[in-house]
Amino acid sequence: MAVLAVASEAFPVVKTGGLADVIGSLPKALLSQGVATRTLIPAYPIVLANCGDKEVVGQMSVLGENVTLWASHCHGLELLLVDCPALFDRRGGPYLDDQGKDHPDNWRRFALLSAVGARIAAEGVEDWRPDIVQLHDWQAGLTAAYMRAASVDIPTIITIHNLAFQGQFPASVFPALGLPDHFFHVNALEYYGDISFLKAGIRMSDAVTTVSPTYAREILSEELGMGMAGVLQSRRSVLSGIVNGIDEDIWNPLTDPYIDQNYGLETIEQRQANREAVERVFGLTPGDGAIISIISRLTWQKGIDLLAPVVPGIIDRGARLIVIGEGDPNIVHGLAEQAQMHSGRVVVHLGFSEESAHLLHAGSDIVIQPSRFEPCGLTQLYALRYGAIPIVARTGGLAETVIDANEAAIAAGVATGFQFRPGSIEDLYNAIDRALTTFENVRSWHRLQTQAMRTDFGWGRSADRYARLYRQLTRRHADSAG
Repeated sequence: MAVLAVASEAFPVVKTGGLADVIGSLPKALLSQGVATRTLIPAYPIVLANCGDKEVVGQMSVLGENVTLWASHCHGLELLLVDCPALFDRRGGPYLDDQGKDHPDNWRRFALLSAVGARIAAEGVEDWRPDIVQLHDWQAGLTAAYMRAASVDIPTIITIHNLAFQGQFPASVFPALGLPDHFFHVNALEYYGDISFLKAGIRMSDAVTTVSPTYAREILSEELGMGMAGVLQSRRSVLSGIVNGIDEDIWNPLTDPYIDQNYGLETIEQRQANREAVERVFGLTPGDGAIISIISRLTWQKGIDLLAPVVPGIIDRGARLIVIGEGDPNIVHGLAEQAQMHSGRVVVHLGFSEESAHLLHAGSDIVIQPSRFEPCGLTQLYALRYGAIPIVARTGGLAETVIDANEAAIAAGVATGFQFRPGSIEDLYNAIDRALTTFENVRSWHRLQTQAMRTDFGWGRSADRYARLYRQLTRRHADSAG
């Protein structure tokens, strides 16, 4: 089976967050299911630089722009690159300029990506044509609309990685999209007087998935539906959640090139060398107290504003804290003040690198994810794989992938971390307190680490679910056509 995936980023050629990790790892897992994926992404300058070997497989005019389509076998991925310098060759990242503001023409940039996706679905590339098209997040949402407008008879799936980002733009841009006038409608693109690329994908795709079963239920509520609850309710019969996995070749403490000392279940004591490396690299005062880390966007959604009030309690318990990421200036300021007050015990590092993330998972004792909502989350899966015990808010994929170390779970030998009520500073501190109490018992902590590292969060089961969904949709489509 051939799948065309349409997305705005893919690790390792371009990454701003967890979406890229999924786009970069799912196609490899699907191969074992007999599914071959070609992934369509924009040819940002960094992508062209990272994909050295490529060939031109198409030239076209789309939305009044000249587009070159490249094919590249790059880092184990089969990529199709949409090269349109007028829209993608610019300073900054995929979505933001070098001043940290949205590119003002993002609507046009990702409409073009979607239109190219629809063209490939309709006409193929050389001798290749997909059996199914999977759209990832709002940036690819209009693909379903362009396919519908062109009567392309191929099933589509849209996968929602984070409902908070909806691709909402003024209605004034609609005429420039080249879509039929009747698509500006409540049952298509129209969204509170504006247009939404994500809504287009939800309304016009054959199936809607999101990245965990819990999140699939949560987004049907007014509280977490982000204004889309009614739209999603209307597609409830085709909505499902498939939990994300991780690339176990990249995230493997036995072979990880970014950590000081490789280790595994049988040699977990060798993690100590990575703890010492974390102290050295991040300037922590050496000691036996737990190392707690946060690797995250520093935003309200991620719950990072809950952190500063609990820092004194962390320090009183003899633990140390490292925060890496970037985000809300007010949150960053509050954490920076704590770092000044507790020099050597609290470190705030602005920015992100893959190397730092790998080392922190290998050398931290505890990783905190205090998100107010979290579709799936990958950080906790990396932490489990590396024996860093996660403390997570009880929401979305976090609630599904971490088993709270309550008495029953400990007695059954299945506990892998600690959960707390989202948005509660008091409950967050209680979870930290429980974790640090367990850390002080060497045997209990070792048992918890072992249980965490035995957890399987590779793509195997989830890839099987995706493959079954693809086949179900193609069979249904064939039956309706026949």
